Amino acid sequence: MNDLVLFLTVFAACAVEAVEALTLVLAAGTGRHWGSALQGTSAALAALAVTVAVLGPAIGRLPLGALRLAIGGTLLLFGLNWLRKAVLRAAGRKALHDETAAYTKVVAAAQEAPSGGRGPVRDWYAFTLAFKGVLLEGLEVAVIVVTFGNNQHNVPLAAVGAVAAALVVAGIGFAVRTPLARVPENTLKFAVGIMLTAFGVFWFAEGAGLSWPGSDAALLVLVPSVAVLALGCAAALRRGATAGRPA
Repeated sequence: MNDLVLFLTVFAACAVEAVEALTLVLAAGTGRHWGSALQGTSAALAALAVTVAVLGPAIGRLPLGALRLAIGGTLLLFGLNWLRKAVLRAAGRKALHDETAAYTKVVAAAQEAPSGGRGPVRDWYAFTLAFKGVLLEGLEVAVIVVTFGNNQHNVPLAAVGAVAAALVVAGIGFAVRTPLARVPENTLKFAVGIMLTAFGVFWFAEGAGLSWPGSDAALLVLVPSVAVLALGCAAALRRGATAGRPA
């Protein structure tokens, strides 16, 4: 994998998480108090920076085989989970993710929650809502950065890809002050799920001792193969749902 592919893969995966985190931050700021929401966001980002700084070097000390087994297994868990949901949505078996609906629901809940602050935080609910949203989505980003970065021996570039994704999504979101409902998030999750699954299979197999024909060039076959399999599953599920409906 060259540096450009590393950057773009991390950027795409992290952009998905950033959209979901942004929805919660916007809800906390719009429905409650912007200052407290931004305080919660800053606290979560600081915690994530420490996590990456600690995990990166620690994971990098593992033997290469064990490292690739761990990285491959982690990416498979992430990728298959995203891909399963994306296939179900594409087949009409699961509702499409709607950021506008999610935003409206969270804002309504925030407006009904009791008010009150703690110390320098004026609105504790807004702080915790933003903090939890950014931290939970950000932990997935941290795992992606550390795993991809360590395998390519370039954690800094992976981190740059993640930061770039967060800045782009946040910049657009705060400029319009609405959730990015027009971003094709479900399509993006499908594509990222395919990439993470393919890379997970590739690195897990390498960690288990398999030598891929053509080395990294095997990904040019593996990625399309995963895509065809996922699309085939979605089509089969869609046909099954159609056949099961009463005439």
